[in-house]
Amino acid sequence: MLNRRRVVQGGLAAAGSLTASAPFGARAQSKPPVKIRYNEVVRAILYAPAYVAITNGYFKDAALDVSLTTAQGGDKSIAALLSNSADIALIGPESAIYVQNSESPTKTPIFCGLTATDGFMLVSREKIDKFEWSMLKGKEILGFRPGSTPILFFEAAMRQNGIDPLKDVKLNNNVAIPARVGSWLSGQNQFGIFTEPDPSQIELDGKGYFMASIGETVGPADYTTFMATDKYIKENPAVIQSFTDAIYKAQQWTLSQPPEEVAKAIAEFFPGVNPQALANAATRLARLKIWKANPKIEPKAMDKFQDILVQGNVLDNNKRVKFETLVLSEFANKAK
Repeated sequence: MLNRRRVVQGGLAAAGSLTASAPFGARAQSKPPVKIRYNEVVRAILYAPAYVAITNGYFKDAALDVSLTTAQGGDKSIAALLSNSADIALIGPESAIYVQNSESPTKTPIFCGLTATDGFMLVSREKIDKFEWSMLKGKEILGFRPGSTPILFFEAAMRQNGIDPLKDVKLNNNVAIPARVGSWLSGQNQFGIFTEPDPSQIELDGKGYFMASIGETVGPADYTTFMATDKYIKENPAVIQSFTDAIYKAQQWTLSQPPEEVAKAIAEFFPGVNPQALANAATRLARLKIWKANPKIEPKAMDKFQDILVQGNVLDNNKRVKFETLVLSEFANKAK
């Protein structure tokens, strides 16, 4: 095991350059807000509650001035934390697990959960009225970065349906994140996995068809989480609590609103995306219950997440991290 693990862990030693999106600052207050350098792994509707916390002013209400950058990869996000280029990052839990098992004296515990499971959708180039997972055998599939949560969950979904991802399919996992949709539109691969709004936009353009939800197939397993360095959390517990409170408020709002309202609230983060694609994406994610209702993370869900890493040969079974070490539950438990 483990060339794949080396690919994933390669980002731990380097503080690679980050792809930045436009900052979104909190509005002026009587008391100067605390500045937060917030880094997200990629831009996706999967993270809608985090965008809602910005656009609805929940961070501002919590006296936080949040600036957002997009890393385009978990290795880059974790490097930003470890190099002190970011204060808080939204990444898959595997990053915190790898850091716990690394020689780095700095650790990056999880303090808040955002998504209940994988948000990627399996898309087919051809219309299939009744999809069966066995139809993937022998096909070329646009996957994701080796060792990342999207490909690990997809492989788990295939294994659950009798498919050996190493033998029965050809996974193309080396297409850079920004180039994935272009690769699909150029005619490469017969199937692919995408996160919203890409699947909905591809459908509207008549370039592909939704087949299955990876998260629905795999089941609950906390997929995207907020983390910070142990040093930052120790020195700023009130900030971490305020951040968690704002996310909780945004989660509640997102689940209580019609998908069209959610799409409007996050539209500024997806310039150029068809509003109908945004609404369709929000409808699908709400129907599949991908968004968490609160920031709490349950031990059973995290155990399942580590099961998937072990099955994917990126984590030795004897290197599993105890829940109490990996997740600081007190902030989510106190969220209001």
